[in-house]
Amino acid sequence: MPDVEEAVTVAFREEWGQVVATLIRVTGDWDLAEECAQDAFAQALDRWRRDGVPRRPGAWLTTTARNRALDVLRREAVGAAKLREVAVLARDEPSYEPEDASGDGRGDDSGVQDDRLRLIFTCCHPALHIEARVALTLRTLAGLTTPEIARAFLVPEATMAQRLVRAKRKIRNAGIPYRVPPAHLLPERTTGVLGVIYLLFNEGYAATAGAELVRTNLCAEAIRLARVLARLMPDEPEVLGLLALLLLHDSRRHTRVDAAGDLVTLEDQDRTAWDRAEADEGTALLEAALRRGRPGPYQIQAAISACHTNAPTAEETDWADIAALYGELARFVPSAVVRLNRAVAVGMAEGTEAGLALVAELADEGDLAGYHLLPATRADLLRRSGRMDEAAEAYRRALELVENDAERRFLEKRLAECRSAWSRFVGGAKAPLRHWSR
Repeated sequence: MPDVEEAVTVAFREEWGQVVATLIRVTGDWDLAEECAQDAFAQALDRWRRDGVPRRPGAWLTTTARNRALDVLRREAVGAAKLREVAVLARDEPSYEPEDASGDGRGDDSGVQDDRLRLIFTCCHPALHIEARVALTLRTLAGLTTPEIARAFLVPEATMAQRLVRAKRKIRNAGIPYRVPPAHLLPERTTGVLGVIYLLFNEGYAATAGAELVRTNLCAEAIRLARVLARLMPDEPEVLGLLALLLLHDSRRHTRVDAAGDLVTLEDQDRTAWDRAEADEGTALLEAALRRGRPGPYQIQAAISACHTNAPTAEETDWADIAALYGELARFVPSAVVRLNRAVAVGMAEGTEAGLALVAELADEGDLAGYHLLPATRADLLRRSGRMDEAAEAYRRALELVENDAERRFLEKRLAECRSAWSRFVGGAKAPLRHWSR
């Protein structure tokens, strides 16, 4: 019998979004959907040990959660309205058949029957603040915890919890419909939907916390949703740009960790193992998007990824072009994280001192306080410049902040390398030590 705890963990990663999306559709109650989904997974731990792991875990979980929701509604039914909800739920048995991957099913007026895509559009209603839209979808669709989402947004956990509660309340009180809107209303929600899919992939590609750096199921789900959205909006260049970006990143996913689960940096990855078919598709989509003459942040990020993916070797990477692209991206997305990435590119193109100066500016501003990649970036630039004692201190600071186990092991390895190099230098140094730090 397979390990039950592992089976439940895998089922959570692969099925949570579908189970919750289905329950929201049939109950209209977000909190009830999450509560009953959680209860179904808890029951699975006991029932699967006794009866074995079902052939279709998603179907088992959906039915169990639906029955739990039905029981709750029956107990709470106090009037005709509630009784009608119970009646509708009782006859609306979720079949949990695979979604129509083409997006041509007749689920609503949009022609899209994908519950998860409908959930994203519901979360991304313009009545909600953009950050609330993204956070709510990551919570309900991807099953990310409130602390994980808070870390992704670089805000306190309590702040994120309040945003989620307010967003759910607004959807309920405003009667926001659970559907993909008609074509003429799609543009007003596009930005939020793209942001959700992008962050969903991002959490899969570089998990904010936990034992694994890569969560393959989230990457695959984000790409699937991006493909459905591209079919829904084929003339929107930013939709094509997003799909291109995800494919270009995903083409390198298999080489980001080694057999032991440890992080492998881009420059050390085996480029012959990259998925060239996926990379070529991403490049072709990017070119198609750029031909429309309406550049945007996802197209620019895809262009940056293409610079990395299409460089024959790490040494042949066009860092000057990447730095220029990050400068352009900052016009669309004036965030400290974008500027941090630009600092890396500038450091590689113009020398480490130029990159370190930009990192110092960001540190002084304080917007990235608590973000482990700020000291980690400084540490890497210092290491490349040979300033091993300062690099070691920056790596120690990054280790105090990092949440992901694979990234922690990588930083510990770099710290050990810097300490070793510094010890060798001190042991054989003939010049004053301060010379090393200049």
